[in-house]
Amino acid sequence: MRALVQRVSEARVSVAGRMTGEIGAGLMILVCAIQGDTDAQADQLAAKIAKLRIFKDEAGKMNRSLLDTGGAALVVSQFTLAADTSRGNRPGFSTAAAPEEGERLYHYFSGRLRALGIEVGNGEFGADMDVRLVNQGPVTIWLET
Repeated sequence: MRALVQRVSEARVSVAGRMTGEIGAGLMILVCAIQGDTDAQADQLAAKIAKLRIFKDEAGKMNRSLLDTGGAALVVSQFTLAADTSRGNRPGFSTAAAPEEGERLYHYFSGRLRALGIEVGNGEFGADMDVRLVNQGPVTIWLET
């Protein structure tokens, strides 16, 4: 699985003008399932993100995690993270998981974060979404299992 994680002061996602998820301080997580990904990989990614020390401590150093801060996560599916741009100018997405499996792993991943005690907002799998966020820092990190 792949994820692009952004530390945010706020984030929201809407579909056709209808808000589907919104958080205050925490992490905006764009996530993509790749062919062959498993529940174990989703577990590993969720645990890694929950414990990722990218929030400032009292000394101003990135030393606190989402679990430490009590922040929330906004999880949005983004199959374009599977883009292959190695040839030509048009990205290919053939490595992305099939839609049914991608959706299952997306919901599973969100559930794993909830099981860790994190408040989770979501986008809508497969929808054309509008995402708004305030990237704090900015801090943006790419993760892959």
